Amino acid sequence: LFGAGECVCVCVHGANRLGTNSFLDVVVFGKHAGLKAAEYANKTEFGKLPQDAEADARSQFEVLRKGSGKENVYDLSNEMKNLMFSEVGIYRNGSAMEGAIDKILALKEKYKDVKVSDTGKIFNTELLNAWEFGNLLDIAEVVAISALNRTESRGGHSREDYPERDDVNWLKHTLITKKNGKLEISYKPVVITKHQPKARVY
Repeated sequence: LFGAGECVCVCVHGANRLGTNSFLDVVVFGKHAGLKAAEYANKTEFGKLPQDAEADARSQFEVLRKGSGKENVYDLSNEMKNLMFSEVGIYRNGSAMEGAIDKILALKEKYKDVKVSDTGKIFNTELLNAWEFGNLLDIAEVVAISALNRTESRGGHSREDYPERDDVNWLKHTLITKKNGKLEISYKPVVITKHQPKARVY
């Protein structure tokens, strides 16, 4: 995959970009990602896909279509949004995030009992919303676990219980991998070239 913008963590703006600089990020690196993708495509063959490449996604949709649960996906979605805003929002602390993780796991259990009224296969926005919510729950868990693990404040990650930046222990990227159903944390080093990291003092 060739990505552009904040998803690829180029970090030209540090841990917390300013204003609309992300647009500049997308334009500049979008161009270069496109050029490199074309260059790569011209000198490689198509990769082989498994016979059932879509099987996992298809089975998730089928479970939702055939389920007879009682939970309303829109209610669960609002609960998750409010939880993430209040407990894992701009200003965070360890105890609140620990509680948030427990609540996210509880929401994931409720999600197993979600009801989809429209079981059709054509332009089924209810089914799509329900499936997307399951993915958002996974992302919410990843965000909360990563933020709880990082015991410092850096850029947009502001912890009330760890207000200072800690380059000795935390000048690194956090990676999350799912193995055997469990999330595992690992790290990737930050490559510093010309400009040394500095605190925002304005």
